[in-house]
Amino acid sequence: MPRPHTPGPEAKPLLVDAETDLRPTPEVTAARRTLRAHPALLLIGIVLASLNMRAALAGVSPLLGEISGHFGLSATTGSLVTTIPLIFMGLASPFAPRLARRWGTEAVLLSALVLLLGGILLRVAPPVMALFAGGALVGSGIAFLNVLMPGLVKRDFPHRAAGMTALYTTSMIGGATVSAASAVPLENALGGWRGSLASWSLLAAVAALVWIPQTVLARRGTHHGEPAATPVRTTSGAEPRLGRSALAWQVTLFMGLQSSIAYVCIAWMPTIFTDHGMSKSAAGLVFAFSTMLQMVGSFVVPTLAGRMRSQRTLAVAVAALMGAGIAGLLVAPATGAWVWAALIGVGQGGSVGLALTMMVLRTGDAHTSARLSGMAQTWGYLLAAVGPLALGVVHQTTGGWALPLTLMLAVCGALALLGLGAGRDRRIRA
Repeated sequence: MPRPHTPGPEAKPLLVDAETDLRPTPEVTAARRTLRAHPALLLIGIVLASLNMRAALAGVSPLLGEISGHFGLSATTGSLVTTIPLIFMGLASPFAPRLARRWGTEAVLLSALVLLLGGILLRVAPPVMALFAGGALVGSGIAFLNVLMPGLVKRDFPHRAAGMTALYTTSMIGGATVSAASAVPLENALGGWRGSLASWSLLAAVAALVWIPQTVLARRGTHHGEPAATPVRTTSGAEPRLGRSALAWQVTLFMGLQSSIAYVCIAWMPTIFTDHGMSKSAAGLVFAFSTMLQMVGSFVVPTLAGRMRSQRTLAVAVAALMGAGIAGLLVAPATGAWVWAALIGVGQGGSVGLALTMMVLRTGDAHTSARLSGMAQTWGYLLAAVGPLALGVVHQTTGGWALPLTLMLAVCGALALLGLGAGRDRRIRA
């Protein structure tokens, strides 16, 4: 049955907390209370971690042609440079809450940044396999950040969660924008694509250094080997079986398809522009512009979604925006590049914001929201990984972009249909 619509604070998009079913030990609770007495350290740590959440991925796209040419990779094999991180973003996501329970959120976030740092440096090692192995580490590190950052913001800034959420999402998109825009200039300044990619290890290193004191403080007073938290939830009745819920799968597939479109654009948008006569630097700037405009959609759409009984109209709208931009790439890719980039960027920001919001609106409690978030991120990123690889195969087979972009239009249509289901005024039931 439709749930009653109650405007007000409850209607605002909430954060999904991966620690919702955990109770920190008394020592960890006391240590975190001490940390909250120094909010500047927490704030700086959150901003620096957020800047790293997409930068290592976005900076690859404008350089993909050079990377593929250096190793002699085909379009199909070259697409693995962006596909492998996505696969590991899906595979690693379920482990983040378990690791946080054992070692604490702060320690896992620090480990994620160290993984990211190691992956960035491994990608530029001479063997071609290091490029792919480094991508696996990058994806795993980002997966942990994706899962744990929202809950950290909710936990440490409970009365300013909305503002802090805006800050961390803006920082995340800002890091991706700067990375995409500076990829080619850094390549020219640092002697090649390896220098450009390796430069982002500095940002990860600085973020890791900032999280070291927080990690040490958070575990002060605990004994070696003690878990940081223990489960507290006792189930008094049947839980929703997400794997058998059509609504849960609609939300999950909506997350997966919108992610697939986003990562296809990350992988191939600059290449599409350069294949149609645009310079590398110009293509990188257009891609960065598209990434920057995601902030508009990611702010406006979730705000509207939280005030509406049904989000079906919004789901169709964001799919239509991306579809219009992709159609433009099909008809006049270079001539209207800035317009198509703007449409895709706003649509992408709105679609990911809507997907995250629906994880809360389609569930009745924090526990189910966290479970649905885990399901959607795991299967969503695995589905998203198919997109760049599939388009690389089709592009290599056909020698052009007409059929790949036509297929992407079909994906936008499927996204709209899924949105009609996932956006209904319903909740997942047991």
